[in-house]
Amino acid sequence: MSGHDSKYFTTTKKGEIHELKEELNSPYKEKRKDAVKKVIAAMTVGKDVSMLFTDVVNCMQTENLELKKLVYLYLINYAKSQPDLAILAVNTFVKDSQDPNPLIRALAVRTMGCIRVDRITEYLCDPLQRCLKDDDPYVRKTAAICVAKLHDINAELVEDRGFLDILRDMISDSNPMVVANAVAALSEIQEGSSKPVFDITPNTVFKLLAALNECTEWGQVFILDSLSKYKARDAREAEGIVERVTPRLQHANSAVVLSAVKVILLQMELITSTDLIRNLCKKMAPPLVTLLSSEPEIQYVALRNINLVVQKRPSILAHEIKVFFCKYNDPIYVKMEKLEIMIRLASERNIDQVLLEFKEYATEVDVDFVRKAVRAIGRCAIKLEKAAERCINVLLDLIKIKVNYVVQEAIVVIKDIFRRYPNTYESIIATLCESLDNLDEPEAKASMIWIIGEYAERIDNADELLEGFLESFLEEPAQVQLQLLTAAVKLFLKKPTEGPQQMIQESSLRYCYATVLNNATQETDNPDLRDRAYVYWRLLSTDPEAAKDIVLAEKPTISDEVSGLDPDLLAELLRNIATLSSVYQKPPSAFVSRLRSAVPASAAEPSEEYEESSAPVSGGAPPASAAAAPAPSPSPAAPAPAAAPAPPDLLGDLMGLDAAVVPVPEATSGPPLPVLLAASAGQGLQINGQLERKDGQVVYRVKLDNNSSTALDGFMMQLNKNSFGISAPPGVLPVPPLQPGASATADLPLTLFQNVSPPPPSSVLQVAVKNNQQPVWYFTDKIRVQAFFTEEGRMERGMFLETWKALPDSNEVSRDLPGITISNIDSVSEKLALNNVFFVAKRHLKDTNQDILYLSAKLAPSIPILLEITFLLGVAGTKCAVKTPSPEWAPLVFEALESILQ
Repeated sequence: MSGHDSKYFTTTKKGEIHELKEELNSPYKEKRKDAVKKVIAAMTVGKDVSMLFTDVVNCMQTENLELKKLVYLYLINYAKSQPDLAILAVNTFVKDSQDPNPLIRALAVRTMGCIRVDRITEYLCDPLQRCLKDDDPYVRKTAAICVAKLHDINAELVEDRGFLDILRDMISDSNPMVVANAVAALSEIQEGSSKPVFDITPNTVFKLLAALNECTEWGQVFILDSLSKYKARDAREAEGIVERVTPRLQHANSAVVLSAVKVILLQMELITSTDLIRNLCKKMAPPLVTLLSSEPEIQYVALRNINLVVQKRPSILAHEIKVFFCKYNDPIYVKMEKLEIMIRLASERNIDQVLLEFKEYATEVDVDFVRKAVRAIGRCAIKLEKAAERCINVLLDLIKIKVNYVVQEAIVVIKDIFRRYPNTYESIIATLCESLDNLDEPEAKASMIWIIGEYAERIDNADELLEGFLESFLEEPAQVQLQLLTAAVKLFLKKPTEGPQQMIQESSLRYCYATVLNNATQETDNPDLRDRAYVYWRLLSTDPEAAKDIVLAEKPTISDEVSGLDPDLLAELLRNIATLSSVYQKPPSAFVSRLRSAVPASAAEPSEEYEESSAPVSGGAPPASAAAAPAPSPSPAAPAPAAAPAPPDLLGDLMGLDAAVVPVPEATSGPPLPVLLAASAGQGLQINGQLERKDGQVVYRVKLDNNSSTALDGFMMQLNKNSFGISAPPGVLPVPPLQPGASATADLPLTLFQNVSPPPPSSVLQVAVKNNQQPVWYFTDKIRVQAFFTEEGRMERGMFLETWKALPDSNEVSRDLPGITISNIDSVSEKLALNNVFFVAKRHLKDTNQDILYLSAKLAPSIPILLEITFLLGVAGTKCAVKTPSPEWAPLVFEALESILQ
């Protein structure tokens, strides 16, 4: 639409649908065109205009290209929900695919590929075959992408009709853009296929390099990504590829630059000439530096990729460290990445320059950045032995400025330096001890206590320093308690005739707490601390010399933590430069676990028996279930073969993160699913189901039983507006046609918070299910709120206490749960943890003999839930208190707790 078409988005008239219907059927072309624009505008802002489907489709018969595009856009959006009516448009598609105008031919085949309706697929093949061999390159390149979309819907059909062979032939096309799109389509199909679809041969490489210079920037990205998967036969061929790819480093598009860097880095592995490698490193530096003058978001992506590059070839940017110096207006995420790269590039030649920068950063106002800068100084000291003293001096200068968080971070860093270079820089301990009273962070306290214990024989008042910490032993976090215990034992072993012996073994009237070993063995709930204390106590009481050999043994020096990623992981990430993998710095299998449901064409002919099997995603990805093809089962021991998952539609769906419905195995563990629609009420169809949490996602597990006398197919589901905004993706459920007496189970991934009902929150979920043979069935389900407790709900004790205090008392809601009996705290904690309700702490009330459990959870999307459960072991009746920033959700939390604990 043109700029002045914005007026179509401003109307809010009542009765608009009726008026649009009249205008769409107007005899005047301009009036029909305006009406379609209004329909598209309404569709864009989220209004449901599907009831105008027939009227809009009637407007397809036009010579006006703009109007035709608008109608096609409408069709793409609503064809899934109106598959029967979408068939009406097929004749127009077929006719348009033979139109004299190449733009209309391409538009027709593109739209048919985007309409993901099985019934239209068979009509697409003939027009697509013609368009793949069209005289116009624009039509051919559009048709090439359409093959990938068709393969996603029906892979078997694509192979049978020979479309893959045509795509391979198109790599030899005279038009570079056709070549690029053919490569893109073949690459996408290959990613989802277990068979070799796109084999890159030396002859193919020659054709791809020939097309590289003349196609568009995104075409170049597709070609370069394909070239990165080719391993040259020898050094000479690798040099030839690098020579042809190197000019792409000068491209204005950052994606082309990074893809070219990827190809060059991979081919350099085979090049033997050191002079050529040195020249290539020089050539790659300026383009990578240029990326840092882009927008912050592009800078971040570039920096994440540069981080990988410098781990493999640090010489590329060894002389460019200044470009990574942080600017005052850099976003924090860019600054953090620059710090990482500066540490990797730091050397004895430039360390003075780097330390000046880090010292400057340590006086900034952003606390997180300051901490990172102080840590960076320590990492440089650990990395460069000759520069360690200079780093120590910078840290001492920072301690003198008396900024609390800077001092504490410096102490943590110096502890690591002491471990890296033992008995070298202990002269600075006196300076560190001056800041002892200001330490309030657990890591800083633990580091200082470690230093005191490790060098107790050189600190005259080491016992007094440790006694200061012992006053608050029971309130300290676990890591501080563990360090205090070990430091006290070290002090006892190093100075057995002095005060520490009394500190460990006797009570002190000056302190309100018992001795350290008594505290650690009798007053703590932490099993790690208690076990370590018992080990020390028995060692000291039976064989002090053995204790000395164990506790005071020589410790291994810590290694350089900037050494980088595991070589195998780094090699895989370099193969994925310029993708999300390089930004996350994880292999694709670690975060891509999507499978589409794929039912082979043979599934259209139902057989007597069906089985479903699950298949894990290869490459270490989290397991997901794949759709199983129905097959005759001559004997119970013969399982049906699982259908291979269809390839992801990376070209059609941005980032490829569309939801997919996944069938699940019939035999599932756990209690049976609740009955939602009884067979007596559903004309023989029984529906069981409930909301569950699976692999961090909320899914609707549904079981369908056909107790009628007719086969049922074409199952679809819709959810009404609800408190969590749960909506199911449109489309047919991936279950085979249900013969009489058959059943099937499917998991439906849900989209959350899209169509939220007004408050107060409710656990009622209204569901509608239809199939091709019966009327629509309406029923009500109960939302299992525990399915919305996320995996990020765990809280440390200190954070829990701070959050509880920060929330006003009015946000606390209490309720008695009379039907709940808690007999074993450990088993209850484990059961709650399985539902993402995490144990924080427990307390025993001696006067009432009651126990109190403190728990934390997080309700999607990000509502923290703090819980206090009070009970008598083995006695019915439990009191629960919920404190949360959104107390209106408390009743639903109580429901979830009751459900879990029962």
